Amino acid sequence: MKNMQLADILRPKTLDEIVGQEHLFGPRGVVRRMIAGGRITNMIFFGPPGTGKTTAASAIAAASGMQFRKLNATHASTQDIKDIIAETNNIFGSGGILLYLDEIQYFNRKQQQTLLEYMEDGRITLIASTTENPHFYVYNAIISRSSLFEFKPVPPESGAVMLRRALNYLNEEHGTNKTASDELLCYVAKAAGGDVRRAIGLFENAFFSADDEILREHADAFKSGIGNYGDDAHYDLLSCLQKSIRGSDPDAAAFYTAKLLDAGELISVCRRLQVIASEDIGAAYPMAAVITRACCESAKELGMPEARIPLGNAAIILATSPKSNATHLALDAALEDVRAGKGNDIPEHLQSPLNKGYKYPHDFPNHYVNQQYLPNDLKDRKYYTPAQNKTEQAAAEYWKKIKGN
Repeated sequence: MKNMQLADILRPKTLDEIVGQEHLFGPRGVVRRMIAGGRITNMIFFGPPGTGKTTAASAIAAASGMQFRKLNATHASTQDIKDIIAETNNIFGSGGILLYLDEIQYFNRKQQQTLLEYMEDGRITLIASTTENPHFYVYNAIISRSSLFEFKPVPPESGAVMLRRALNYLNEEHGTNKTASDELLCYVAKAAGGDVRRAIGLFENAFFSADDEILREHADAFKSGIGNYGDDAHYDLLSCLQKSIRGSDPDAAAFYTAKLLDAGELISVCRRLQVIASEDIGAAYPMAAVITRACCESAKELGMPEARIPLGNAAIILATSPKSNATHLALDAALEDVRAGKGNDIPEHLQSPLNKGYKYPHDFPNHYVNQQYLPNDLKDRKYYTPAQNKTEQAAAEYWKKIKGN
């Protein structure tokens, strides 16, 4: 027990003990209702680390009465799967085995296919988890046989419940009577960004550094780079990063990227950089989105500390790229009309399978022919205006020439 992490010691054993994920395990949670109805199906859990995916799988297994086996795809092999399958031939596994496969994205297609036969004949009920988008990393045949459930960052108030349990356990274990306010517990939970495991680790360090009452200063001493992370700092720093890149300041872009990464915000940085590539650079340098995507995927595969290299590369490339928000503004303007209920009168020549009067552009010189594409009530609407940069102006001049304007 002494060698176990506190988060593992405190891991909830039942669905009632799980904190957060009310949409899944609360009184009206979809998974809770499904289990109460006697149905255990193949499931894929996806979401950030420390949000309860492993805990939920263990609790579901306990509620089902099935034999529970756990593998981590970062180091498990196909033989490990076969060994578990072999257990279904003995009396203990005759009722089926619930297999929890953590980090399924690290299994290649062939390894994932190994599971299919046993999922179909019921010998294996699979609960797989991933921190990535399952549609990108999980074999489609497995997705089609599973229900997908998203785990969200645990709210501070729910994380504080787990930290209160941690405080009680530590006091009992060490014969102390230390205290912590609800505000302090929420502060620690929020500083951990919805990751309960991380919050417990941070709180445990603060516990041992305090005398009688655990204070904010005790938690701040162990926040490794996020000592000035206030309640809104997560969003403030991401905003600073975007504004620095939008303002074409590579030095500030490098700083805020470094500060966010040091706070453990790898996924948030990847998401924000990809937004920036399309929102602030856009058509001025179309390859920015491609490069940024490649850098972010590389970073997620590498993990920290190496992830800082491709992400720093992306941030500085974006900061030094020409800027344009013309395409972003065009889409927002179009959305306004859509949400206003406009544009329902679609030209007849565009409607499939009618296509009456439709002109096929590839049959005309320069692959262009003048015809109406917008709905009749919006036929003169102009959404996109090319920005003043080399790429968009070159495209504008090209189409001006082709269209004879």
